Amino acid sequence: MRPVFADRVLFDNLTSNFMNHQSVSEIFFEESYTVPADQTARSLFARLPHGYEYAQKMIECLATGYLVAVLESICIREVQQHVDPLVEVVVGRTVRIEHRAPIPPGSPLQLSGWIQSLSERSATFCVQAHDDHEMVCEATVTLVVVRRASMEMRIATKVNALQSVR
Repeated sequence: MRPVFADRVLFDNLTSNFMNHQSVSEIFFEESYTVPADQTARSLFARLPHGYEYAQKMIECLATGYLVAVLESICIREVQQHVDPLVEVVVGRTVRIEHRAPIPPGSPLQLSGWIQSLSERSATFCVQAHDDHEMVCEATVTLVVVRRASMEMRIATKVNALQSVR
């Protein structure tokens, strides 16, 4: 039986093993991240066609979208070390985040994360971020390990469809 996601086949049966569950289950990270000035809500919204009109009204603090990207990128990096990158690719599936406090540019963040649960092809992290004053974020990040060739084929199909429309 093939698992489905949103009525589409997301995974194919593999001839190789997916991620090394034993080593993935032991993942724990702690690291620092300093918020760059170009990752504020004002900066992000100014680049969006529907956001530039009100971007200057936004606060100069880390945008939630960038916070998600930072957390997801660290989790992907950690799982990527336990897969065969020629055969498998790690992709994001679900991010649930509570962005609890403002984080101004230049703020040092302490990020920590650990594996909360594993399934055959996915890993869910619990992640927390603190600044010098408080917990600013708590999140869960679920990643999926998929067959690289299948994902590349799906992307190529969409790219080809876009090019045929032009």
